Amino acid sequence: MNDHTNSRYVGGCSCGKLRYVSEAPPDEVGYCHCRICQRTSAAPVMAFASFPVAMHRYTKGPPHVFRSSPHGTREFCNDCGTQIAYREAHDAKTLDVNAMTLDDPTLVTPQYHIWCTSQLPWFEVSDNLPRYPRNKP
Repeated sequence: MNDHTNSRYVGGCSCGKLRYVSEAPPDEVGYCHCRICQRTSAAPVMAFASFPVAMHRYTKGPPHVFRSSPHGTREFCNDCGTQIAYREAHDAKTLDVNAMTLDDPTLVTPQYHIWCTSQLPWFEVSDNLPRYPRNKP
């Protein structure tokens, strides 16, 4: 998860009109290589931290919500377009926050890679973290 004892994880979008706080450490931190994350982030991989929904709230501005698949939605700033989070469509227990939107992304450390079947062949990540073809077992 992380090497810090921080209990407040604060972040927001690029323009500052959308801010959030998570009042508990993330349950998990990872990299997602799925095509939906690639498209919605415009990056080859998305680093995310899964925070308990009950401990996460927006402190400034409401997020715009986009249904990105039958499984979930993306929350982002309607002004600058920064993607803040992914949330399961039904009975979400966690919220997967884009780790780069944290004011201090060093507070979280990835533990694994998921959806590696979609990893781009020209994007190499040299770490020894566990890799899963799809989601974690």
